Amino acid sequence: MDPKDLVHTFGLYGIWAILFAETGLLVGFFFPGDSLLFLAGVAATPVADAIFGGGTRLSLAGLLIGAPLCAIAGAQLGHYLGARYGTRMFDKPDSRLFKREYVAKAEHYFQKFGPAKAVVLARFIPIVRTFLNPVAGVLGMPAKQFFVWNVVGAVLWTDGILLIGYLLAGKIYDAIGTHIDRYILPFVALIVLISVLPIIIEVIRDRRARKRAEELAVIGVAPVAGIADAIAEERHRGHRGSHRAE
Repeated sequence: MDPKDLVHTFGLYGIWAILFAETGLLVGFFFPGDSLLFLAGVAATPVADAIFGGGTRLSLAGLLIGAPLCAIAGAQLGHYLGARYGTRMFDKPDSRLFKREYVAKAEHYFQKFGPAKAVVLARFIPIVRTFLNPVAGVLGMPAKQFFVWNVVGAVLWTDGILLIGYLLAGKIYDAIGTHIDRYILPFVALIVLISVLPIIIEVIRDRRARKRAEELAVIGVAPVAGIADAIAEERHRGHRGSHRAE
């Protein structure tokens, strides 16, 4: 699954097929979507043949149009299968490839961020972007609503990473020559980190909100408890006073 070999061997149509499989078929979660898109952007530049080998250069227009279309179609298929077959899609034991925790993680993001935000953000999270689509169908997200946010997420993810690779290709080649495969992981890690910043910010906000709610609850409970104790004490004194009077 070396992305550099995939770009050189399968070209434009292969990239389209891989993007469709990664987002539409559960078996496609292991494809290197982020690094593949980044290298595909590099392969659309004049330095493509020098890095990947002769005859490798790809059409930028074909990538910018075809990549999001295939990603959209794949995710829409995943949603349809989830809505059609329900939890039976995931009714299988853990194996070297499939783990039930993948489904649980996708469902966690769906429940935590809400349907729209989850569909967009999941595009930038490996594995989650594969399993969230059928999970959205299983959990009853309407197909039309899913389609709208599916389009937004697919365009941001595919064209965003493609353009980053395309714009940085010349500088990368000048700096490291043809050894781009040695540095692809750091580049992609940086892209993914930037991509998931909204999720990190959301998690921090959520934790702060919960902490604030807990503090307010403690502050609110303390006076109430004090008032209750004072009332109980007053009643106790009243009882003692009445007994003495008798």
